[in-house]
Amino acid sequence: MFERDAASAALGMRLVDLGPQRAVVTMTVRDDMLNGFAVAHGGIVFAVADTAFAMACNDGTAVTLSAGADISFLRPVRAGQVLTASAVVRSDIGRSGLYDVTVTDETGAAVAEFRGRSRRTSLDAPA
Repeated sequence: MFERDAASAALGMRLVDLGPQRAVVTMTVRDDMLNGFAVAHGGIVFAVADTAFAMACNDGTAVTLSAGADISFLRPVRAGQVLTASAVVRSDIGRSGLYDVTVTDETGAAVAEFRGRSRRTSLDAPA
């Protein structure tokens, strides 16, 4: 799935760890990812968390999509910082899952906390 993810590739994301219902994705914040206050746009931080979430909940053959997600921004992020999004399952019952993603900077400080809700579908993954 990650190899076909054009959006994550365009943002420079790298999948650095993948296991059963967990994933780690990194991304360096670029100047073109900043808002008018010279801090990372919230959507950029959300995107790296969302990608880690997507990788963690798609470790099987069924296509799993987001049913919703929430994020809390904890501190500002500047250009040049390296974000690491670590996703882990909290609950996986039937077709529904709940995942937590912590986004940290290069010092290990948490910059955001994300909670995603997933839903397994009957869709076939693209070849």
